[in-house]
Amino acid sequence: MIGRDLAHYKITAKLGEGGMGEVCRADDTRLDREVAFKVLPEEMASDRTRLSRVRREAKTVAALNHPNIVTIYAVEEVDGVHFLTMELVAGKPLDELVPADGLHLDRSLALAVPIADTVASAYARGIVHRDLKPANVMVTDEGSRVKVLDFPQSPERPSTLTSIDIT
Repeated sequence: MIGRDLAHYKITAKLGEGGMGEVCRADDTRLDREVAFKVLPEEMASDRTRLSRVRREAKTVAALNHPNIVTIYAVEEVDGVHFLTMELVAGKPLDELVPADGLHLDRSLALAVPIADTVASAYARGIVHRDLKPANVMVTDEGSRVKVLDFPQSPERPSTLTSIDIT
């Protein structure tokens, strides 16, 4: 994909790959900015049900307005290639930043509090992340902000926990 142009996006580098597809850096030549560009795998894009779910999930997350949730700009299809464009977060995933002996308590709290606030905010809108893990949390290069990625859940009512008396 590197070097390929799709509509007004020029794909410049591969950033990673996961179950939802290949993630690249791209230049948005229309708005003169860099974006993250997620190309959906062919087996997902060719399945109407799965593609519909991806679009629905993207629309749901795009409606969330939270400083710690990555911003989704668009869900598009050009020349048979289905992709999402989103905010490019300059930083590293949390799983690459945690040393073998763990983080100091103050640093752990500085990261955990905004992550918890993010998840709580989404949950209040009926959105459950379902795949929250260090690889889905980006820490900005300056280390002052986290961005939660990859909300893989369609809008539904949050599950309700009930207590059971077993005495």
